[in-house]
Amino acid sequence: MNCNDYPMYGFADKAEVLDAARKYWNPDKTDFWVNEGIPLVIGKREGYVFEDIDGKSFIDMHLNGGTFNLGHRNPEIVDTLKDALDRVDVGNHHFATSGRAALAKALIETVPGNTMDKVVFGSCGGEAVDVAIKSARFATGRKKIVSIIKAYHGHTGLSIATGDDRFLKMFNCSRPDEFAHVPFNDIDAMERALSGDDVAAVIMETIPATYGFPMPAPSYLDQVKALCEKHGALYIADEVQTGLGRTVDFWCFEHHGITPDIVVMSKGLSGGIYPISATILNKRTAKWLYEDGFAHMATFGGSDLGCAVALKTIEITRRAETVEHVKALDALYSKRFAELLEKHPSLIEVRHDGTIAGLKFQGEDEPAVRFCKLLYDRGVWAIFSTLDKTVLQFKSGLLLPFDQANFVLDAIDDALNVLDGEIEKDAGADWTHEMKLAG
Repeated sequence: MNCNDYPMYGFADKAEVLDAARKYWNPDKTDFWVNEGIPLVIGKREGYVFEDIDGKSFIDMHLNGGTFNLGHRNPEIVDTLKDALDRVDVGNHHFATSGRAALAKALIETVPGNTMDKVVFGSCGGEAVDVAIKSARFATGRKKIVSIIKAYHGHTGLSIATGDDRFLKMFNCSRPDEFAHVPFNDIDAMERALSGDDVAAVIMETIPATYGFPMPAPSYLDQVKALCEKHGALYIADEVQTGLGRTVDFWCFEHHGITPDIVVMSKGLSGGIYPISATILNKRTAKWLYEDGFAHMATFGGSDLGCAVALKTIEITRRAETVEHVKALDALYSKRFAELLEKHPSLIEVRHDGTIAGLKFQGEDEPAVRFCKLLYDRGVWAIFSTLDKTVLQFKSGLLLPFDQANFVLDAIDDALNVLDGEIEKDAGADWTHEMKLAG
């Protein structure tokens, strides 16, 4: 038994951890992974590699939805948090702080066009989406919110109503009449939804992640923004999984030629170290902050510790060498994905932009779930799309070394051979013997 110096909290081994997880935490999720042959309990982690507490190593291509854009336990970010802990704590959300002011200024400056005015902080993406919706409703005096079918924007009070029915029905919730869904990339449906001039805002992930990263059709987002302006609605860009440099530009919406009224981000802003989210508001949507600054409160929103971490995260992400590395990874992925598509009949589509991609497979029997296991056997952790299990989510880190990137692509190639029915390998044993924890 190798627990990799990871705290076991009194448990003797992995079996005891899994038993306790079933009993005290989440029995369905625990058993799902065990039944799929993925009894993963993450122990030691560094860079883009983590180890199961039994010692097997994996390159992380899930990144917890982009939380670990800059790697697990990035040394600069860890040092930033340690330094902050010598000086501050969570702080008090009622009062101005230098960290909160500095981070708000830095975030506003990341959005091109000098259009943004204020930032509201939270501790998770769903909370940030709730703030975005409330701000849009205040600004317009309207209630209706339009999102896309198979959307995902979180599980909090308002955000859950924008998402897929799966997340509502379980808890006996219904979608209020003021929330409407339209198909992605269907501009006619979007125009019909906005035509009543009663919509407060349209909210969309620039590339819908949980739906499997379907790419916006050419000019689709620009047309949606134009329709919003025509009908008096606002445009909310949810960049939780596509922002922060993941598609070369700092924000994914930048190379789609639009400037949103509201931008939402979380996950990667934390540096994988301290939870924080943010909602960036333009002058119109920030008006409520001039009228009643106590109208929305979040105890841990914009904590002094979180602000220090987020500022360092932004600084690393915007470095010229980081941007150049992302560009080089983008070129590598473009080349290798094209080769994989030509070589493997089971891979029928690759939806790729920068460091993210959706790999779509033939079949209707959840092929991406099986592919997830094939990659797990080969020392790669990537996850299927929750709302389309024919698609595997590919989420590369911004600083992923090229040798690790090529290892992942080679593992995908080998696993596709199995999916094609050409080669059956035994649990990918040959794939993990050289994989060592970075550093």
